[in-house]
This record gives sequence, C-alpha cells and structure tokens, in this order.
Amino acid sequence: MDRPVLSPDFTIEDIHKLREYNYYQTKDMSWQERIDYYNSHGMEVHKIIQQRKLLK
Repeated sequence: MDRPVLSPDFTIEDIHKLREYNYYQTKDMSWQERIDYYNSHGMEVHKIIQQRKLLK
C-alpha cells in the first residue's frame, strides 16, 4: 500500500487513511517487530519535536 496523501485540513478521512496504512504496514509483524517499529518511529518524532522546541 502506498503512503497516503493527506488533505491540508486534516479531516477524519485522513485519520482513517493513516490507520489503514499503519494496519497494512504492521499486520504481518510479530509483537517484537511491532514494538521495535513503534519505538523507532516514536524516537524520530521525539527528535523532531525537540529540534522545533529549540528553534523557538
């Protein structure tokens, strides 16, 4: 499944697209693979948030 294209207004439909995309990304993973997947992506987002805080 291709990465979803989100609207500029970020509607409920965008949330549904993201959830469906995430389901297809993780549906065949084991529990440990899912944990690693979410932790690695979470750390990337955390770094971006910290960088933006420093720019303020």
